[in-house]
Amino acid sequence: QVQLVESGGGLVQAGGSLRLSCAASRSIFNINAMGWYRQAPGKQRELVATITSGGSTNYADSVKGRFTVSRDNAKNTVYLQMNSLKPEDTAVYYCNVEVATRGYYWGQGTQVTVSS
Repeated sequence: QVQLVESGGGLVQAGGSLRLSCAASRSIFNINAMGWYRQAPGKQRELVATITSGGSTNYADSVKGRFTVSRDNAKNTVYLQMNSLKPEDTAVYYCNVEVATRGYYWGQGTQVTVSS
């Protein structure tokens, strides 16, 4: 089975930080990549950051220099460290996992709200 559990969302003031976690089932060992997407009210879902099993990363231009994606392969977990948060970062953040030969899977989503 492929199961993703997200955590770490919440309410913060502008300029604050949050760290999101997404843990995939420990039994899954052929993950090609993990990443984060977000969707704000009235907007389409957009890519935030991704990381491959080898550690290669990419980021949306809007978060470069503020967000950092990392992984712990032993725990099948991907993290998103979000610093210098802005109100425009407010959205539901979704974890996504690409499993070799099987496809893509989504987490349940976690709400991030930034106030000012």
